[in-house]
Amino acid sequence: MESFYKHHVFFCLNRRDAPEACCACHGAESMQSYAKDRIKAMKLSGPGKIRINKSGCLDRCEEGPVIVVYPDNVWYTYVDKNDIDEIIDEHLVGGKVVERLKI
Repeated sequence: MESFYKHHVFFCLNRRDAPEACCACHGAESMQSYAKDRIKAMKLSGPGKIRINKSGCLDRCEEGPVIVVYPDNVWYTYVDKNDIDEIIDEHLVGGKVVERLKI
C-alpha cells in the first residue's frame, strides 16, 4: 500500500519540566510553523506530496529537538532555520538524507 503523503514529517512539540530535554524549549513550535509555511509556499503540500505535522513526545528527548520523516523512517535533529531548509531541500525535495543532522 502506498503512503497517502510522499513525506509525512512530525515535529515533536512536547514540553517537559527539564528544559534541556524538551523539544518545545528548543524552538520546536516556531520551526514546525516555518517548515509548514515554506512547504506551502513551495506548493509541495497536500495528498501525494508533503505534510508537516505537530507531534507529542517522540521519546528521543536527549537527542532533541527532533523530527521524523515517514515513510522513510529518518530521524533528524536541528538547530535553526538553516537546518530545516537543508532537510526540506536535500531530503524532502531532493531525496537525499542529510547525514549530518540524522540521529
